[in-house]
Amino acid sequence: MNDSQILSTFADLPRPGVAAAVPDHGAPARPLAWDVCQLGVVLRAVLFVQAVTAVGVMFVAPAPQAWLMSTALLTAGTLPATLLWLLMACGGRRLFSSWPMTAQWLVAGVLGALAGLAGCGLLAWSGLLLVVPWVGSAAGGGLMALVLLAGLVWRAKATMPAGTQARLVELQSRIRPHFLFNTLNSAIALVRAEPKQAEALLEDLSELFRHALTDQGQAVPLAQEIDLARRYLAIEQVRFGERLRVVWDIDPLADAARLPPLILQPLVENAVKHGVEPSPEGAQLHISTQRRGAVVVIKVSNTVPAGSGAPGHGLALANVRERLALLHDVEGQFRHSLRDGVFRVRLELPA
Repeated sequence: MNDSQILSTFADLPRPGVAAAVPDHGAPARPLAWDVCQLGVVLRAVLFVQAVTAVGVMFVAPAPQAWLMSTALLTAGTLPATLLWLLMACGGRRLFSSWPMTAQWLVAGVLGALAGLAGCGLLAWSGLLLVVPWVGSAAGGGLMALVLLAGLVWRAKATMPAGTQARLVELQSRIRPHFLFNTLNSAIALVRAEPKQAEALLEDLSELFRHALTDQGQAVPLAQEIDLARRYLAIEQVRFGERLRVVWDIDPLADAARLPPLILQPLVENAVKHGVEPSPEGAQLHISTQRRGAVVVIKVSNTVPAGSGAPGHGLALANVRERLALLHDVEGQFRHSLRDGVFRVRLELPA
């Protein structure tokens, strides 16, 4: 069992006779269904509405050319209407999410009807319609809005199912103890010779476990993840000494970027496990953040010694990729590569 894999790797087998302890926090948290401000959600909503429009026109268009002309005409109304609804939903997402679900469905339909009327009014103002279908536009807009909200509710629930939360609590209650034992042994060895260093070591350990065992919410600032990684590496520095060489290149402008909690930790732990542990000479870790306009780039790299052992199962990397996609959808990018003896992980997310 690897000592360094404590925060991001958990035992998979249940303990006989021990049930998962799930704390009771009252009513379950309502998913943030109105999370429509992401680029991926906007693109899917627009494509869905346009696809429904195109299919609907097929029922009345006598020929392909007529279908193309009618679809283009209706797109001039449905596209602005869809974007208007998304804009209103994005602006009021926090307010709407605090309402009961019945009220949320009602406001979604009303906003959809208003958006449909706005799109119809745009076509009427342009003089492209001989007959203006006000009632049909309001009804169609309201119906499409309800369908979009249903998709958003399903997506929000998929990001935090109750079963997954219960499983997480169970796993967190069974963290591997070896990292804890090694850290405490290091602290005991330092108590007499370096009492201040021992105290700092225990403070770092306490902070690591506080983050690992408490609910941090859906997203945390990048600065918090960097601080946690620093504490973890400070503990491992005591263990590995000069074998662990860390280079930091942190851009303060990127500190406010939001990312899932404990997503940087497994990347750093993997670097220690596969780079430092197997090599008598150790390895160099390079952790950098950079803000490039509206995008923040995070890089974690480590040298990999020859013959470092069998490769891992990639569970930590897969977990990071999935959690990043759940939070940022298509705006979150994750890539990794092994080239010239250096393993690199690159994350991109909105600033």
